[in-house]
Amino acid sequence: MRGLVPAHIMAAIEEATGLHMAQMVDLFSGPSTGSILNAALTRPHRRRPTEPQYKARQMVKFYEREGHNIFPVDRFREFRGLLHDFNNRTMKISTLGRLMRHGHYNERNLAACLYALYGDAKLGDSLSSLIIPCYSLGGENLKVTGEDSAGNMTTAPIENNVVIKGGSALWMKNIREPAANPKKLKPLEVTLYDAVMASAAAPSYFPCHDFSAFDPNAERWRTVHGIDGSIFDNPCISWHGAIKPHVPQGRQPVMITLGTGVSNRAIHKDEWNRFGSLGIVDPANDLPLINIFFQAPESALREVFAEEMGNHLFTFNRSLFEPSSMGEMPSNQIDDASDEQLRRLERFAYIIIEENRKKFDDLCHLLVKNRDRLHKEQHDFMSTLKRTVHVLSGGALSTPSKTPEDA
Repeated sequence: MRGLVPAHIMAAIEEATGLHMAQMVDLFSGPSTGSILNAALTRPHRRRPTEPQYKARQMVKFYEREGHNIFPVDRFREFRGLLHDFNNRTMKISTLGRLMRHGHYNERNLAACLYALYGDAKLGDSLSSLIIPCYSLGGENLKVTGEDSAGNMTTAPIENNVVIKGGSALWMKNIREPAANPKKLKPLEVTLYDAVMASAAAPSYFPCHDFSAFDPNAERWRTVHGIDGSIFDNPCISWHGAIKPHVPQGRQPVMITLGTGVSNRAIHKDEWNRFGSLGIVDPANDLPLINIFFQAPESALREVFAEEMGNHLFTFNRSLFEPSSMGEMPSNQIDDASDEQLRRLERFAYIIIEENRKKFDDLCHLLVKNRDRLHKEQHDFMSTLKRTVHVLSGGALSTPSKTPEDA
């Protein structure tokens, strides 16, 4: 539900520029709730395939409308935590095991909402380059290594002489110009629905999402048991692992990171010790260990990442625990779909914008400039193509033909 924060920020960008995000941004990447937004904003229109289907404002309405269906009020949240702890200690009560096995929420509600959003659109249909990360718990994690003598893509199930049989990070990509694609990799033939369902399968909230997709690079089907891409993905890792190889030579990339609120908080040692071995992963305690897992890699790389990007990094985020004069902060729970939380998330987004007003205005100017650059490149290409066709056709027509063979 905290995806409402970047949705509101992008809606403000679109309102300020009068353009769709997909018209201004060359490449979209992000896990979990970010994949929901990115896939929707780059999905082609059903009747006008060169235009995006949705505006960011429509995605705000999506969260507000569907949140109650995806995350119905859980009045027994703390009791579930108690059952979870008790069942893990006994491991003999099969009824409780079945109760807890499938997570807190019915994934069918999320599935119905996402299918209504994307329909049968595929990853390869996206109007801009799109990267959707998920973590595959198993399956064949083959990697393209090159081409054989016949020009076919070759794969290898090993990495540094180690056979890959376990889980693996998976970036599902559709790379379009102006992004570079040096290996000429084709997108996995997967629907946006399956890709996003896997990327948004948050542990302890939803079960993993299974799907099969054809990999045209390896010419074989792949089975993915996908869970939330946030397990490994953050802006720092995404930049080095998935985005950097697609930056054209001689181009200086600009990265925009839109956060959902920093939920990592300081934990006193006494509080941590009271959690116990199971309490550190208990939803009743807001999953402290999982929050640490999500935040730790980014905190380790943040300084180096910021230095590398320099002034070309635009970050819009703030702590959920830092007070503001504009009202109470939203809950850090990702499944709070209450009306009060929706209001607080909207207010939180506008706090971020107002605290970074100059940076926000500069970004809007930069995005419009990028759209204009893309339009000019496309116009120049079409003009060159028309001149080429005109010269070729003019030359052919202006050369008299004496025989059918000459013609």
